[in-house]
Amino acid sequence: MQTYSAKPAEVKKKWLVIDAEGVVLGRLASEVAKILRGKNKTIFTPHIDTGDHVVVINADKVKLTGKKLKNKIYYRHTGFVGGIKSATPEFILNGAHPERLVEKAVERMMPKESPLARNQLGKLRVYPGATHPHEAQNPEVYNFAAKNPKNKR
Repeated sequence: MQTYSAKPAEVKKKWLVIDAEGVVLGRLASEVAKILRGKNKTIFTPHIDTGDHVVVINADKVKLTGKKLKNKIYYRHTGFVGGIKSATPEFILNGAHPERLVEKAVERMMPKESPLARNQLGKLRVYPGATHPHEAQNPEVYNFAAKNPKNKR
């Protein structure tokens, strides 16, 4: 028996819509990262992009467990001396771009610094509201909240 290795021409890419309303952020991000990489498929090949396109809606209604909404701190640096900045998830969700919380959580669960990972991350679309402009692709609804009772709060 030989090991199967997928070829780029053989991969069929689907479009999936995931509703993030009331869903736990970390669980959602890990599942989306698996779908983007293609690890949920039997034809998964590490060096080929076998993942699907993912559209996440209602990203501003995502939940965090425990006291993470107020106590968790995300740090970034501007590159200047003393330029460390911090933000809490509550600040990000109440800001102008609440979808960035989901985008960064998924990005941090992808492989680091490779052209393949950047290509796979480009197939992620996150929208804060319930509407999205990808109806022409006929996306399938992926009911992530119903897969496990712990996924929804």
